[in-house]
Amino acid sequence: MQQLPANAALIVIDVQQAFNDPSWGERNNPQAEQNIARLLAGWRATGRPIFHIQHRSQRPGSLFHPDAPGFRVKPEAAPLAGEPVLYKNVNSSFIGTDLEQRLRADGIGTLVICGITTDHCVSTTTRMAGNFGFEVFFAADAAATFERTGPDGRHYGAQVMHDTALASLHGEFATVVPTADMLDALSQP
Repeated sequence: MQQLPANAALIVIDVQQAFNDPSWGERNNPQAEQNIARLLAGWRATGRPIFHIQHRSQRPGSLFHPDAPGFRVKPEAAPLAGEPVLYKNVNSSFIGTDLEQRLRADGIGTLVICGITTDHCVSTTTRMAGNFGFEVFFAADAAATFERTGPDGRHYGAQVMHDTALASLHGEFATVVPTADMLDALSQP
């Protein structure tokens, strides 16, 4: 993998306490938050831009409502002072936020995306970023998702959901790579 530009932005999506709720069911990749923390440390050490995205539901009773404990960011992904936090209430980090405008204003053309859940908000943001013409890298092991049940009642395990989401993104909307490759690309000469 080539070296990432000095202004390659890390987009960290929805790493919130709500996803600790057992109602989600089986989850894959218990190391996702640790890998997200590694990416944040790498970006901070090299002074590259970071954008935190937080889901803010407008529905009372939602795990993501601002009054709910689930709204809070997990400690591994907590923003530092000065790091922008954008709030969304749909799947895409580009809808209802000024994320695209901020990226364009700063001349940012390369994005590295991570977060929860792989097949919902992280995938939707990745797809839109690719459609907007950004060069997108998806940190495969810095994302996680949950099991799902299809409309026909068929069960899909969390790892299957994660893997198929990555397969549909790779080569079309993004380049899917592991966290270690992302970190190596920060320090290449």
